[in-house]
Amino acid sequence: MIQFPDARRRLAAAVIAGAAIALTIVTGSGRKFYDDDPLRREPETQDASGVAARDIELLYDLPYNLFARPGGTTTRVRAQNLNTIDEVPDSSWFTNRILAQPITITALLRGPNTLDGVAEQRGVITGLKSAGAAPGFVGRTGGDDFWFVTFDAAGHPEAATGALMVASKLFWALGYWQVEQYLTALTAADVAEGIRISPDATVRMPSGQRRPLRREDFEAVLARAHRSADGSYRMVAARGIPGRVIGGFRYHGTRSDDPNDVVPHEHRRELRALKVFGAWTNLVDIKAGNTLDTLIVENGAARVRHYLQDVGSTFGSGANGPHDWDEGHEYLFEFEPFWKRLVSFGFYLRPWQTAAYEDHVSVGRFEADTFDPDAWRPRTPNGAFLNARDDDTFWAARRVMAFTDEMLRAVVTAGGFSDPAAERHLADMLIARRDRIGAAYLPRINPLVDFTLGPDGVLAFANAAVDAGVAAAPGGYRAAWAEYDNHAGESRSLGADTRSSGTRIEAPGALPSRPAAFVRIEVRAVDPPRAAWTRPVHVYFKRAGTGWTLVGLERLPE
Repeated sequence: MIQFPDARRRLAAAVIAGAAIALTIVTGSGRKFYDDDPLRREPETQDASGVAARDIELLYDLPYNLFARPGGTTTRVRAQNLNTIDEVPDSSWFTNRILAQPITITALLRGPNTLDGVAEQRGVITGLKSAGAAPGFVGRTGGDDFWFVTFDAAGHPEAATGALMVASKLFWALGYWQVEQYLTALTAADVAEGIRISPDATVRMPSGQRRPLRREDFEAVLARAHRSADGSYRMVAARGIPGRVIGGFRYHGTRSDDPNDVVPHEHRRELRALKVFGAWTNLVDIKAGNTLDTLIVENGAARVRHYLQDVGSTFGSGANGPHDWDEGHEYLFEFEPFWKRLVSFGFYLRPWQTAAYEDHVSVGRFEADTFDPDAWRPRTPNGAFLNARDDDTFWAARRVMAFTDEMLRAVVTAGGFSDPAAERHLADMLIARRDRIGAAYLPRINPLVDFTLGPDGVLAFANAAVDAGVAAAPGGYRAAWAEYDNHAGESRSLGADTRSSGTRIEAPGALPSRPAAFVRIEVRAVDPPRAAWTRPVHVYFKRAGTGWTLVGLERLPE
């Protein structure tokens, strides 16, 4: 059952009335589990064709998040878009990929792309790129395809374009809607033969008025871009995403004109998880301005789809060159380090200020020696990150750890780096930071996963922290077994607790055999390396034929 916030539960019930799904409308009322639990897709049943385009102004959004901390709280509640097994269902926000299903290296390298490459055809420029700091323009090729073209900044070859190519593959594999990105080049011949400019193309003047786009405007863009020795300009062509663009989304609150947007964004686990994914990749520029909502129509129904539109400020570079030294380590403004530096006349130093960086112009400032996932900071805080709990970061860390060394060494080749040492360094840092993510978050709570209950009454599971090599195995495990009444919400013990030195535990006796019976099992570690492992994970199984199906998992219940 999807868990909706109290203030919106009755609305959510009305939204999805008639669908055979379970909602936590009032604590203790109705059944705990319904026939379609655990849900694999978030219900989005309402017509969203009434949504209107909006613009989230950076000059308002940045200081508002920096100082007001919207959506922030001192009492962190459980994420509210989870199904009954503590997972995030697929939705217009997120698609389960890495960890949930096998991903081949071929699929990873393709990522969100649906084409084999950019068609070899002349296009027409329809405008200059207005979003982001990187030099670029907007163009159109044959048909209805629009393209947003981004160049590397002058003096920083391969940095911006390489980061875009690699990061878009990683975030696609992590589950987010991504823009199709294609690495290509504007040749010297293309420039010499003349660039076609649409007669309808305009450029906005500082006064707010618009005038026709001219050749010199395009040449001014190229003047800011890096020119290769052969006279070409390396670029990434981003394919326009489907649907009608209606602006971006914030990391707090909901979109009031979208009837399917009923979970406050600060309580969506996939947005909280970006705290971990952002730290891993050093995606410092996480803000509403780098998101995009579009209204799409599928099977006759209008829905809002939510994209992480721009993941280019990753690793060690941004659009215009290397990250500033403090990016990834401090918000744009933090009072404590500010006054400590002030009173110490600049002698107060934090670890990042003495970090050693390998010098690779195409990667920028990206290191792992001083990387602390808990201390990582984007440029501004947001409500989703401020609400992230240990079960959210555990969920995210498992997905980061699912990337093998082989996958990471392969995915960096998507950046098209000409320097093998730079490519190797980027992969090395992703691997090292991945391992720090696992060490930080996997052992922090009881890390038991992948529960199954066999027909013979043997419970099997895995320990994510032990399997990842970031924690020692406990002395054993203990399980408390009970039959669960799905309607009354009551449990009846099935006998004494059972124990095992490994990750297979037998039931104390015969389990219920009637159809649709439920059992509830509490599993905790014995003599664990972390005290948190003594807090049990609650798992629920439902009788299905001669076997059992996992229908519930509670790791850190309210």
